Formats: sequence, C-alpha cells, structure tokens
Amino acid sequence: MKIMLAEDTRDLNRAETAILTHEGYDVTSAYDGEQAVDCLEQDSFDAAILDIMMPKLDGIGVLKYMRENNILTPVLLLTAKTEVDDRVAGLDAGADDYLAKPFDMRELLARVRALVRRGREYNPKDMSFGDVSLKAEEMELSCENSVRLSAREFELMQLLMTHADGELSTDDILQKVWAAEPAADADTVWLYISYLKRKLTAIDSDLTINGEKGGGFRLDTDPSGRSHE
Repeated sequence: MKIMLAEDTRDLNRAETAILTHEGYDVTSAYDGEQAVDCLEQDSFDAAILDIMMPKLDGIGVLKYMRENNILTPVLLLTAKTEVDDRVAGLDAGADDYLAKPFDMRELLARVRALVRRGREYNPKDMSFGDVSLKAEEMELSCENSVRLSAREFELMQLLMTHADGELSTDDILQKVWAAEPAADADTVWLYISYLKRKLTAIDSDLTINGEKGGGFRLDTDPSGRSHE
C-alpha cells in the first residue's frame, strides 16, 4: 500500500517513514504543504498522513485542495493542537481521522491500517495485455521498467485490461471502482486515468488509454508508443 507522509519535522518524518516502511508500506515523504500537493498531483496513494502545522501550506489547506480536486484518498491529520475547533475544522474539510501529538507509533500504525481498510475490496490477479504486465502481489505495472500502483490505480488498470476489447464509459468505471464512494465523479475517473497514462509512459509501454474526460475509455496498443499524456 502506498502512503504519502507530509511532516515538516525531519527527524519525525524519518522515524515515521522507517516505521511505516518496516510494516510494508511504500512511503513518499513531503516536508511542506506545497511538496505534498506536488506529490498528490503526480501520483495516487492509498492513504495520506498530513501534519496540520506545515510551512508554505498547512495540512488543512492540503486537505481542502485534495477534496476540491476530487482526490478522495483517506486522510489522517497529525496535530499538536488539542482544541476541539481544530479537530472539527479538519473533519469538516474532509479528514477521515486525526491523531494528536505526541503519539505512540503503534497507534499511528493502527490508524493507518484502519484508513487503508476503508478502501473497497477488489479481486487482485496477475494480468497482461500488449507489452504490459500487471502483478497483483507487488501491485506493480511492468514493461521495460516497473512502477508501483495504489489500490485504486491497480483496480482501474485491471478493469481496463479486462475490457481491452471494448470501451468502458465513465459511469461503468464509477460503478465498478468507486461504487462505495458517492463523492466520486467524472473528474475522479479522469484524474486516475491521467495517473495511469503517466505511468505507462514511465515504464516505456506501447499501450495508451484512449478517451476523453466524461466519456468512454479504451486500452489500446500504440505502435509509436508516444501518444501518452
């Protein structure tokens, strides 16, 4: 599972990263709110941990950006504050949980496990299409290179591969991948399609995902290998 950790205290960031990595999570670290937004624009994650008190853009600001841009990743807020108003502001902005500092690392892991479990269950299996392999156990998309996928990216890629001989409408994708998340919409689908397009380019695949925002999508072979976004 892929975790984005935004914590500006570097020693604490390193400690949290070490603990999460030891537990098997793939961690991407950010040290301020702007870096966190950059990470979220470039990749998808199964959960995000955001410190509220960060430079450049605070955790609430990052969270508001996520929800305004249809990034539905579950969020755990970290804060040294204990006032009810701060907790309410975070939850109202779309946080799924919060944890007050100082905290025990065991509790952090328990909260992260709870966040990750909130994702809908899917049926992972190894698949291949064209020059690409989708490996379930590693959650990897492979061609000349390999990249890790989030659970939602994996599920979407699996769906596209399963229907590679036809087209999937945006509504089809929402019903099959985001059925348990009523806040998901055409923008959510397009965001994850864009993530996968970039990852196909990153692994130097000849596959492309054809389709326009709000319409239908189809996974096709592309002899030029250069039509990805």
